[in-house]
Amino acid sequence: MQYSSGMVEGLRERKKQRTRQALIEAALRLFQEQGFEETTLAEIAEQADVSTRTFFSYFAGKEDVVFYDTKTRLDLALRVMEGRRPDETVTGVLMRIVEESFEQAVAYQDLTSEDAVLRVRLILTEPALQARALHLLFDTQLKLAVALHDAFPELTRVDAAAAVGALIGAVKLGVMSTLEEEQSLEDILGNARRAAEVAISGLRSLG
Repeated sequence: MQYSSGMVEGLRERKKQRTRQALIEAALRLFQEQGFEETTLAEIAEQADVSTRTFFSYFAGKEDVVFYDTKTRLDLALRVMEGRRPDETVTGVLMRIVEESFEQAVAYQDLTSEDAVLRVRLILTEPALQARALHLLFDTQLKLAVALHDAFPELTRVDAAAAVGALIGAVKLGVMSTLEEEQSLEDILGNARRAAEVAISGLRSLG
């Protein structure tokens, strides 16, 4: 049986996705069992049945495994802002970003609920991951603030930055405030949505 170039490319891409997924799942499993700092790249690769060299074809380090979907989530938010509807308000766009992000998290969930909750806990409690999250947060917020200003030129850059910071800060603290409780992914998303709604209600003066 002969395969077209498109079919071969599709098979190759699916294999890459399976390998990437195996690395993510192996890493989270090991982080839970023996700790983030104690887990080595070689152990993650071995658990995923690949070489350490293959690991580096997908991720630059352990932190990158945990933040594997950062770019995807940022790209989604930027697309929403760039595709602002003619009659859509600032708060309408921001709330649509929240809703579409949560919908994507549920519809395209590539982790089990247990692993997803574990990842949230790791990011918010592991010092090395907290530092990486802070760096990514600043970068993400700046990009979103620029995009919001571009979508709504009537906003000053300060207003756009403040709106983005208020929303993201509210969601982060809303999740952190209940971190010690036993929660499902749905519970965490529910808390995040509620925090977003509170922040959005305070931003309505912007439109």
